[in-house]
Parts: sequence; structure tokens; C-alpha cells
Amino acid sequence: ALHEGHIVSAQELTALLQPAFTQNSRNLILFLQDTLSIDDFTYLSESYGNQNPFQNQVNKLSINLLQEILQSSPSSLVLPAVDCEATRHLVSFLQEARDWKLINTTNLNVSQLEVNTSKPNLLVVQLRPLLSQLTEFVKLYMFLFIDKIIGRLTTDLQERGIHFSVIYTAVRPSRISRRTDMVWELRRQLMTTEEDDSLSYAPLNVTTGNETCILFYASNFSLTANDSVFIDLTNATFVTQDVNISSSECSDTNTTLSLKYINPVNGISSLEIRFLMTNKFYEISARNWSTLDSVEIVQDGERLAKFNVSVMSAPAEYSFHCQLVGTSNLYPAKLIPSNDEANNWDVFISRFQIQGFNVEDNEFSYASDCTGFFTPGIWMGLVTSIVLLWILAYAIHMIMQLTTNSRFDDPKGPALSVPQTE
Repeated sequence: ALHEGHIVSAQELTALLQPAFTQNSRNLILFLQDTLSIDDFTYLSESYGNQNPFQNQVNKLSINLLQEILQSSPSSLVLPAVDCEATRHLVSFLQEARDWKLINTTNLNVSQLEVNTSKPNLLVVQLRPLLSQLTEFVKLYMFLFIDKIIGRLTTDLQERGIHFSVIYTAVRPSRISRRTDMVWELRRQLMTTEEDDSLSYAPLNVTTGNETCILFYASNFSLTANDSVFIDLTNATFVTQDVNISSSECSDTNTTLSLKYINPVNGISSLEIRFLMTNKFYEISARNWSTLDSVEIVQDGERLAKFNVSVMSAPAEYSFHCQLVGTSNLYPAKLIPSNDEANNWDVFISRFQIQGFNVEDNEFSYASDCTGFFTPGIWMGLVTSIVLLWILAYAIHMIMQLTTNSRFDDPKGPALSVPQTE
């Protein structure tokens, strides 16, 4: 069946995935990425010629061979466009669809995985996020790395004689399609517009009395414990709001956002995440600044992981926004472990926005972004301009040092004789 030009809804996705639960294969592998689009398979492979980003490093597969495998598979399905709400809650849907034994992993050494084939197994592999700031050439090699991971895992399972089905998807698309309704307008358009990228759900708010004192939003809020247990808190925090925020505190100088979850995953009975913010007056800037000082993770009420936060400050009247926040060095705003327990956690937050002071009308104020004003491109332009200005100044200086002769030869008079001593 062809599914091009149609966005698959959550109900349609449920019906389409039913064959995966009724087949003889009792093992399901879910490769979950933060962003992915069907255009990534064609755009990158066509742009870089022989360096096909989907050429598997283990099986030596090309994109054409991959298509042949899909066609020869007993059951294959390609969905170019799926509703973001459906993919965001895919893990919870799969858990409810069958009595799976859930295995979350980021350590892809399959030889250390214990797969009990006597019962259904759901293996969730959280792939490395693709940063939106990266160039297409860098994304190419990130796709090569991801393809190598997928190839190594599937090959090792095949060699062990384990039958399985695979789902490769992402939480949201990496390429936003153009609006199609603009085509039907008769007047000329100088520029096309992207689809509205507004918030898909309302931010989480903490109130004191009738006033909102904290606003918090993220498009993806997930953790990984001990490189094996993946915890997706996005749905519980913002959609169903199955989170306890009663321990949050608000004041003019200190604010704490406390998020408590009961049984977020198997093996963890309780989980609390705290965002600690302060509001201080700085004499140099002559104004108050709000700062996110630290993030704390408390597991089962006793194991405390503390992170210091870098580059998270804004004027007290503003909110703070950052596209990527987490423990990776690649993120613009990084969470730095400050104790040994923090090294056991990996945090990933996308489209992070928070405001702990001066909230008005239950809406975010103007956002101060974590991206600095002096980007690498601006620095390159400034350095180039300074070099060119120095060359121009040197040339003007050399021209000003030129002097004319004190005597000139008269063609009608006797020849000018200049003694050697002069």
C-alpha cells in the first residue's frame, strides 16, 4: 500500500502495526531518534554521491539493497508522514499492545544483552540526537554512525538465530514540509512560509493562590539511567500531567520547580526532578537576573544526582529558552555532573523553556535564548573585516609617506645636474 501524501494518525498507526504483533516473531526492536524524515533517505544519498549515508558498514548495504530487503520481507511498511502525537507516545502504545518485556538500552553491545526468546521482548534503542545546528555534511556522518549501529545490532541478532521485527522512527520530523494551501492562491508569492511551529501542548504551570509563578515547557523531556533504562517524561509532564508539583516553591528570590513521578518505569518506584532558580541584582548591569543554578534528580527518595548548569540566565522579566539542554558536550546548554551519582544519568531536553519569576497572564515572557550573539559566522566576518581594514590603513599610511622631488628638470633649460652628495 502507498501512503505518500497522507499523514498517518494515531488510530491508523495502531491498525497498521497490528501485523507486527500477530507474526511469529516475538521480538520487536524500536530504533527511536529525535528527528527523522523520509527526505533524509533521498536528499543526503543524492547529495553526496558515493558517500551514501545509509550504506551499512557491517553488511555493506546500499539504499537500493535496503529497498530490496524491504520488498522481499514477509511484511514491510514505509510511512513517509506520521502524526507527531502518535510517534511521541509510541513506546507506551507498544507496551499496552502486548505483554512485552521492555529492554531500554544505549549500550549496543548485543553480546551482553540477555534476550529470553520464550517471552515477547521489546528492545528500545535510543539513538544519538541530530542537532539542528549541524551542517548537512556533518549530518551525513552522523547518519553513517547511526546506520552502523542499526546494522551491527540487527546482524548480531540474526547470527544468534533470533527472529525479530524492526521499527525505525523519530519523535518529530527533521524537515518541515511547505504549506500546500499556498499553491491554490492566484496571486504571486515572493516567499513561501513554513508551517506554524507553535507549541503542541500547553506548558506546565505552578500556581500560588490565583497567580502563576512558574512556567515550564519542553518538546522532549527524557532521561537515561545507567546507560540502559530510558525514561520518557514528556507525556506524563505535559499531556496527561501525571506529575506531582506540590513540592514546588516560589518566592521573589528563590524558585524551585519540583516534578515527582510515581513508577515512571519498571525498577524505579519514584523519581523527582528539581530545577533550582535564583533572582539576584547585579550592580554591573544595574538589573535583576534570573539564573537556573542547578538540576537535581532524586531516585527512590534517597539517591541524589546533582548537576550544575552553564549558560542559563536571563533578565528577571524574561523567560529562558534553549533548543537543546542536556549532559552531552554537543548541547548549547550543558548539565555538568557535580557528584558521582550524576554520572549515572543522561539528560536530554529539546525546545527547553522555563520562567520562574514575573510570570504574567499565564504566558511566557520574551525569551532570552542560549545561543550567543557572536556566532562563529559573525566572528569570521569580524576577523575578516579587521584584516581588510588593517590592510587599508597600511596602504593609506604608505601613500601619505610619499614625497615629491625638491627639483624638477626644465626641458627648455640646461640639464639638471644633481651632485652625488645630495
